[in-house]
Amino acid sequence: MAGPMDELNQPTPYKLHIDQELLDLTKKKLQLARFPEEQTDIGDDDWSQGAKVKVVKRLAEYWRDKYDWRAEEARINADFNQFKVKVDVAGYGHQVFHYAHHISSRPDAIPLLFVQGWPGSFLEARKIIEPLANPPDASTQAFHVVVPSIPGFGPGDPAKKSGFGPVLTARGFKKVMVDVLGYDRFVMQGGDWGSMITRSMAFQFPQHVRACHHNMIFCPPPPWYKAPMAMGRLILSPYLYTERELHGLQKMKDYYGGQDGYLRIQSTRPQSLGFGLGDSPIGLLGWLVEKLHDWVDIAHYQMPDDEVLTFVMMHWMQGGTPGFRYYKMGFAEEGKGSTSDLFARYLDTPIGLSHFPEEVAMPPHDWLSRIANVHFRREHDRGGHFAAMECPDLFVQDLRDWFSSDIVKGAMQGAAQ
Repeated sequence: MAGPMDELNQPTPYKLHIDQELLDLTKKKLQLARFPEEQTDIGDDDWSQGAKVKVVKRLAEYWRDKYDWRAEEARINADFNQFKVKVDVAGYGHQVFHYAHHISSRPDAIPLLFVQGWPGSFLEARKIIEPLANPPDASTQAFHVVVPSIPGFGPGDPAKKSGFGPVLTARGFKKVMVDVLGYDRFVMQGGDWGSMITRSMAFQFPQHVRACHHNMIFCPPPPWYKAPMAMGRLILSPYLYTERELHGLQKMKDYYGGQDGYLRIQSTRPQSLGFGLGDSPIGLLGWLVEKLHDWVDIAHYQMPDDEVLTFVMMHWMQGGTPGFRYYKMGFAEEGKGSTSDLFARYLDTPIGLSHFPEEVAMPPHDWLSRIANVHFRREHDRGGHFAAMECPDLFVQDLRDWFSSDIVKGAMQGAAQ
């Protein structure tokens, strides 16, 4: 008799559960942890050498002595309607996907696919699902919310073979949305890897993807010979850029000037990194805490210790390596909709953008307008890389406003592209 994961396109209810053996081993490793020493001339607020010892040590002690994973696991299972399903991904074969699916009671609800990035997980949508699916009044746009896990992130089954980057992820997510859930037309939200996956979906399946929203999108400066006006503005940016554009440009310079070391190693030798960070909870904690410090708008949002550790658990549960490896797979892809191709040509799908001031990358408008059909832009005075978690009120309102616009309504009802 075939098991539930043997049949294609047949979702099976899922509850998150980490084996007690791993939890016990984790506590033992935390008890045996060895920490580096800070150099005496490095200030308490100076993160230029990486994660601060005192911060990691405090979190490690809390993880060891007080953090209650079983209680958090129960809360996650109560907050998310989770499933797993096996689909046939064109160009790869069979792959099992984890996803959460929350159906609105509203007949006018729009199907919305929310895709996270690294080092996040499906938990990034935790604070926005309920207000999106069940808004307070009938005049507010409602959504059927689907939150899949990127393979290897959280409870998402990792790809068994190499090559599974955004192109194949996009094909798999399309299968989940259309073939499994029956949503023939839908809208999407993505940041970080989510922006690349959703953009790849829009290129590959324009008949299904009707509009997108991004809180982060990568875009290099345009070649001067293709966009001389944009290049002129960049050269004269101290005089011609808005204050927000200058801030965004500086954030990108900071990122590529000293914060992208993780990207270089994860996109080249992820498995070597995995031997250390996949075996050491302290190592993985330090690796991710640095990113949370650099990318969260810490002036307006301080992550509680439990939230930080649950973030880490979503990658510790699989040893970190599958998440690291996604960078190798992503940057190695070639062809239509691949990472190298995503920002080389224009995408006609209607796009909405939300600018959060501490986001890693949000290029100037004249860069983005060359590659994206932007109809909605909104700037905020707080928020960072994990906007759905940091400022869910702003995030939810932007999704409601953009996806209820006449542009999107027309795209949902119009002829397939």
